[in-house]
Amino acid sequence: MSIAIGNDPLFGMDKTTLNTSAKTNKLEDKLKDNFDNSSDKELMDVCKSFESYFIEQMFKEMKKTVPDNGEKNEYLNYFGDMLTEQYADDATETGSLGIAQMLYESMKRNK
Repeated sequence: MSIAIGNDPLFGMDKTTLNTSAKTNKLEDKLKDNFDNSSDKELMDVCKSFESYFIEQMFKEMKKTVPDNGEKNEYLNYFGDMLTEQYADDATETGSLGIAQMLYESMKRNK
């Protein structure tokens, strides 16, 4: 889908929308691959990518529920998405939720 107003195809889209769209497309490309000939490491990497993306989206939705105190923090506005992404990656690497592991085991069974 392309958004075009005048000569600027990205008019009205913020960097968060573009970043999320790019991540979604990257994840979809990974999931479309045929995993019959993939190694266990490649399969686990895709599962971890999915878990990280899922957690990141969950964090973003949770953030929307926090009332705005009216302060404008330019650094948080600029780096907030990167911070959320890093938190999601860290949560995935600790394996505390186990979504990637469950998905991996399910995909291995159905391979």
